[in-house]
Amino acid sequence: MSIVRLDSKDKNAVMSLFRSVTQDLQRQGIEQWDRFYPNGFVIGSDLRNKNLYGMKMDDQIVAVVVLDAKQSGKYAALQWNDNRGKFACIHRLAVHPDYQGRGLGKQLLQFAENLSREQGNSSIRLDVYTKNPGAVGMYSRAGYRPVGEIKFPFRPVPYMCFEKCL
Repeated sequence: MSIVRLDSKDKNAVMSLFRSVTQDLQRQGIEQWDRFYPNGFVIGSDLRNKNLYGMKMDDQIVAVVVLDAKQSGKYAALQWNDNRGKFACIHRLAVHPDYQGRGLGKQLLQFAENLSREQGNSSIRLDVYTKNPGAVGMYSRAGYRPVGEIKFPFRPVPYMCFEKCL
């Protein structure tokens, strides 16, 4: 299955994917996302900036990832290992619940790492909700190392920041 850059015609399908993932997370008691985030404004910006990539199966978008250089201002207080090179950030990696357990998240990570290298980056940064054990485990198994924690408003637990030097 190939990974392609998504565009504005894919917005409704991407929003549907995020609604399905959010509902599934909430059923598991994971309060990572809600009806306010990720939202249409954020997804529209990802699409306009050409940073949103996805996997399609049966004419449905089943997994997505954003790769860009935007990091939260909260990252500034952390001690990153790669503080001289150019970095990329992963955001909003999501796999539809019906397609989880097939290695799609791992494929998206590998794609993001390869694309990041091609763009001349020396590392990737990201944050993950600490109460999402599946995501925390996936990043750890893929060689991402914890750097510290940050808090976001309206989220009951912190996010763990990870980094992988490429």
